[in-house]
Amino acid sequence: MNMSFGDLAFFIIAAITILAALGMVLSRNIVHSALALILSFIAVAGLFFSLGAGFLGLVQILVYAGAISVLIIFAVMLVMRGDAGQSNLFNSSLGTHLWGVFLASLLTVSLSAAIYFSEFASVKGKPVEDDIAGKICGGV
Repeated sequence: MNMSFGDLAFFIIAAITILAALGMVLSRNIVHSALALILSFIAVAGLFFSLGAGFLGLVQILVYAGAISVLIIFAVMLVMRGDAGQSNLFNSSLGTHLWGVFLASLLTVSLSAAIYFSEFASVKGKPVEDDIAGKICGGV
């Protein structure tokens, strides 16, 4: 298995994206959650750049990592009362955790089924230049 530098960079950036998303969800401090969200937005932009979609990467940085993140941090600071560490208190209810696991499993199964049963041209063996997008783009 030959792994190029681009593949290695993609996997590293993907790992940073997943870790930042986990940090956002698992952080007890809402300000740290917002900062982890910004890191995940920037890492997603890095994924776009590594896949050759520079325009989407720039839009991701400008719109999400820039404007939306500033809006989220401003809203958090505006409505936060007291200490930031007391904002995300742990919920020890087993029912809440079971509902979360159920919904995450349902989403995973639904997305997996949608991908598996979809009729993508390249997956089913049909050449990409035969569909309308391939004709518009010149068979790229």
